[in-house]
Amino acid sequence: MLNFPKNMAKNFIDIKEFLFNNKSVRQTIFKNVFWLSLAEGVSRLLTFVLFIYIARILGATEYGKFTFALAFVYLLSIFSDLGISQITTREFSREKEMEKDYPAILSLKFFLILGTLILVLISSFFTISDPVIKKIIWILALYVFGGSFAQIIYAFLAARQRMEYEAWSKILQAFLFVAFGSLVIFIFPSAENLALGYLIATLIFLSLLLLFFHFKVYKLKFAFSPAIWQKFLNMSWPLALSALFVTIYSEIDSVMMGYLGQITQTGWYNAAYRITGFTLIPMALFSQSFFPVLSKAFKESKEKLQNIWNYQMKAMIILAIPIMTGGIFLSRKIIYFVYNPEYTPSILVFQILIIMAGIIFLSSPFNGVLIASNQQKKFFWVTMAGAFANIILNLILIPKFSLYGAAVATVITQFLVFLLLIQLTLKLNIISFFNLKILLTLIGAGISSGIMYFIITRPQIYHLHVIFSVLIGIIVYFLILFCFFSFLKLKSSLLKI
Repeated sequence: MLNFPKNMAKNFIDIKEFLFNNKSVRQTIFKNVFWLSLAEGVSRLLTFVLFIYIARILGATEYGKFTFALAFVYLLSIFSDLGISQITTREFSREKEMEKDYPAILSLKFFLILGTLILVLISSFFTISDPVIKKIIWILALYVFGGSFAQIIYAFLAARQRMEYEAWSKILQAFLFVAFGSLVIFIFPSAENLALGYLIATLIFLSLLLLFFHFKVYKLKFAFSPAIWQKFLNMSWPLALSALFVTIYSEIDSVMMGYLGQITQTGWYNAAYRITGFTLIPMALFSQSFFPVLSKAFKESKEKLQNIWNYQMKAMIILAIPIMTGGIFLSRKIIYFVYNPEYTPSILVFQILIIMAGIIFLSSPFNGVLIASNQQKKFFWVTMAGAFANIILNLILIPKFSLYGAAVATVITQFLVFLLLIQLTLKLNIISFFNLKILLTLIGAGISSGIMYFIITRPQIYHLHVIFSVLIGIIVYFLILFCFFSFLKLKSSLLKI
């Protein structure tokens, strides 16, 4: 009993060391995933719940105005970064001495945001005639670019692999958005007022983030240095164009539907897209956590790079297959649970888009290893092909099939990009994709998803509340997967004997 306080103190110190210090590759990845999971879990859940109420209270048409304006701003927001945030993380994680260039990068980021803001304001006059939507675009532009400046702060923290700071920041940001968004949507419900609530929240958040960063991490200062700007832009321009093309085939469908006057359809489409985006949270967490480690491993050894990539790919396979399976067969229950019968057209859209989500999961390890391996120029050509394919498909399918055509165009585009990424990675011989570990993971995930499907489609399970159906599906899936890998491990041990 006398040793109990000492043991508690020791355990507390061990936990603190594990979650706040970088000791090994696996521990650092786990620490980063933990903090990003906490941040994304809390922030995405809060904002997701807020968006549910926004869609319900505003209705499909008013919600369509808001999502169209947001998609339009996001489409142009790529010019506010031009890939410098990701390059900053990559370069700073390799050489800490590069941090001396950070003041110049901050000033470059500021000028990029200012120029993009002017571009959005001018473009809005040629895109939409509705004065209310135009005003929403202007307000949301300030909101989005406030968040864009935070990206360059997160890039620095990611390079130092201090994801815990980013986690706390994102949680605070989510609470501010939910607080101001809820206040507006329940008292002054309109798309314009909601945009104002978002702007106020992001201004408060950015002020607090900059103060913390300045006094606790790195003193903020600006430096006018065209030479450093040119150096980083020379490295980042392929990523900038790649991000532009990715943004095009992520947002152009909503912009096209809005431009064609399909505002209500835009609301239905984005209602389904919002849930699909929620399922992509694990992918984003793993991608952010693995990228600095992949970048460092690239400089150290090909074997280490391969091992880390294998971990990431196996995780993506394990997550992607059940999400697609469960999403397709529980789509009606999910849409009716999240929204209301007004959003019935969103059901088929969600069934189509959840396939896109699975493809994005499987594509993300290829994205990360290509950029970590300094292949951003070749990655650019892949995303350009995807953007052009998506624009052509949208031009053909949206006028004929509206929101369903947009969903199909998105899935085809993502699948094309996925195939091109595989081809490029194999051609460059960066990593080995076709290996036994990946194959066994595919088989295990496939078998487990098949059994999960059989269980959740039984009337006794399907007619339960959707939350219970989903939870039972998750438990069954991971239980079968655990048994599968345990069997493989036992078989391997017996063969060695």
